[in-house]
Amino acid sequence: MLSFFSFSQIQGEDEVYLGGDLIEPKFNGGGLEKFYDFVKKEFDFSKAVKAGKLVTSFTINENGELKNCKVTQFVDVESATEIIRVLKKSPKWSPASKNGNPVAITLNFPFDIIV
Repeated sequence: MLSFFSFSQIQGEDEVYLGGDLIEPKFNGGGLEKFYDFVKKEFDFSKAVKAGKLVTSFTINENGELKNCKVTQFVDVESATEIIRVLKKSPKWSPASKNGNPVAITLNFPFDIIV
């Protein structure tokens, strides 16, 4: 079983929030909840060896592609390898935008694995 934190963090040079100019990226027409659904569906839970917290980081570029996937905190190599596989399989997002122009942003994506 996998349970998710509803937490993400935008980082990087595009972290500017003046007058609501930054519009967050969308996944399949929704927010991070839709992405959690995708991860939960695609993740092979039989690969998880230990329960614990995984934290990933990735960039959604100006074209909506998920790039620079990293696991920044993990409990076992098997789960870390599996989450990278799932992230690389992600369909395109609608990219974030600032002042009407697409921008790249980096998200932290933490969640718990319960085995």
